[in-house]
Amino acid sequence: MGSKKKNIVYSTNKNFEYEYEENDEKETLEPGAQDLRITLDRKQRKGKSVTLVLGFVGSNEDLESLGKLLKSKCGSGGTVKNGEILIQGDFREKVKVFLQKEGYRVKISGG
Repeated sequence: MGSKKKNIVYSTNKNFEYEYEENDEKETLEPGAQDLRITLDRKQRKGKSVTLVLGFVGSNEDLESLGKLLKSKCGSGGTVKNGEILIQGDFREKVKVFLQKEGYRVKISGG
């Protein structure tokens, strides 16, 4: 049951071999190779502002640890999902300064 068989339910070919899903874990780029975007979002959030960090390339584990670090530096709650770091409140400048100190290439986008 633990196997990840892909795309085939049944085959009559006696020589058929299953394709197994590969682990699509991305290798995390160095901070200097990352190109992150910081934006403020209020859509579908009942008027509350959240700071989004987009464009991280790497493993979910590294994204989670960066998100946890940013949340603690801002003293705010948040989450990491769909490859985005979401921090409750408007912390664009604080996040930008911190990420630049860590060596990331960062731009604030949007209004």
